[in-house]
Amino acid sequence: MHINNLKAYYFINEYNYSHLKNLDQNISFIWRNKNKETPLKTLIKLRNFCNKNNRKLYIRNNVKLANKIKADGLYISSSNKNLILRLNRSKTSFKILGSAHNLKEIKIKEIQNVSEIFLSPLFKKKGNKQLNIYKYLNLRKTTKMKDISLGGINKKNIKKLKLIKPFGFAGISFFE
Repeated sequence: MHINNLKAYYFINEYNYSHLKNLDQNISFIWRNKNKETPLKTLIKLRNFCNKNNRKLYIRNNVKLANKIKADGLYISSSNKNLILRLNRSKTSFKILGSAHNLKEIKIKEIQNVSEIFLSPLFKKKGNKQLNIYKYLNLRKTTKMKDISLGGINKKNIKKLKLIKPFGFAGISFFE
């Protein structure tokens, strides 16, 4: 397994053209602006950038916004337990991603029709209780969803992903 063969997701909260254009073409973006309202104009610029550069764009926890800007899909955080998602399936390739930390959250994501599950945190960072590789592998066995490793992944520990052979990985600081 080579890192370049893994699906990669980058959580972003700003549109910085000069940074994003220099990233590997295979990286998809998840818009996760938690702290403030995002101008629609910014998201449309980001969507246009993604379309032009053949990249995927997912919006965190906001179905209406994802549909409005014609994003490629939705990312549902582990804290979002809403079982009824009103999706506009006008885009046949609309994909739902989600994150989970335990078996209960994985089962909720299955009900939410998630196709790829972000299991986290794989590695310890800033006091987060890590899953560790053994717990990660046990959680992965409980579902048929494709697994994405998330949490504390950096240039030093990325090679450890070879031990668990995930479908992909995601992060913030790894891509900065």
